[in-house]
Amino acid sequence: MSKLYSIGEAAELLGVSIDTLRNWEKEGRIQSVRTSGGHRRFRAIDLGVVDTNSSKLTICYARVSSHDQKSDLERQALVLSNYCEQKDYTNYLVIKDLGSGLNYKKKGLKKLLNLLFDNKVERLIVTNKDRLLRFGSELIFSMCEHHAVEVVILNRREDSTYEEDLSRDVLEIITMFSARLYGSRSRKNQKILENLVKTVNENDNLD
Repeated sequence: MSKLYSIGEAAELLGVSIDTLRNWEKEGRIQSVRTSGGHRRFRAIDLGVVDTNSSKLTICYARVSSHDQKSDLERQALVLSNYCEQKDYTNYLVIKDLGSGLNYKKKGLKKLLNLLFDNKVERLIVTNKDRLLRFGSELIFSMCEHHAVEVVILNRREDSTYEEDLSRDVLEIITMFSARLYGSRSRKNQKILENLVKTVNENDNLD
């Protein structure tokens, strides 16, 4: 069973005051459980701590591409948490990422990969396979298979934000090469870039 920390232990572990931890709990930023005597306790998972003495983790991974999608990020996290509660997966951790599906260096994705490499994951749950990566999610699924990690995809169909997300990824690809195109001082290359951006934006605004 996962270790439970007192509020003092949890505050020390996170490097914050007890009052700060209480405020975080009130704001919903962190969860606690109550003992039979009514005392507040914190799970290692809720503190973002991997308890190596407990059973393997259920990892829930949520991601959106941009800051204006933060509400969708919280929605994904809530859906994943509710699913774990319904399945009675008590030892679960929700990892939330903000960044393009083309970015392999996101903080949350790195954390997921490290846990997989360390063989500390029992199952991986995502709302949609493209939440992991736009291209390359199959590599992570192959890694899961190698480590006997169960993969659960809640929505097999593409979600409603797919086109918007893909458009942002295309714009990011264009941005990656923009410096080269403008650096060449070629008016022709600049015109090509401007037309690409215009086309993507127009398609993104279509009903």
